[in-house]
Amino acid sequence: MRSVHIGVIVAFVAVIVIFAFQNLESVTMSFLGFRISAPLAVVSVVLYLLGMATGGSVWALMRWAWQGRKETSGLT
Repeated sequence: MRSVHIGVIVAFVAVIVIFAFQNLESVTMSFLGFRISAPLAVVSVVLYLLGMATGGSVWALMRWAWQGRKETSGLT
């Protein structure tokens, strides 16, 4: 089982490295008057990390709200 886990990690890293080397051309992102130029792979990683942070926060907030609602509904 450990070798399967290592194989999946190696395959995932290989795909990421191939993606990074095939997307070295620079792209320009514009948002609310701010403009940044960076390689597409870098922009993709940054956006992925931002999505992880905001998605995790939203999920935690929804779980917290749901648990609070269940606790208050039991009191009435």
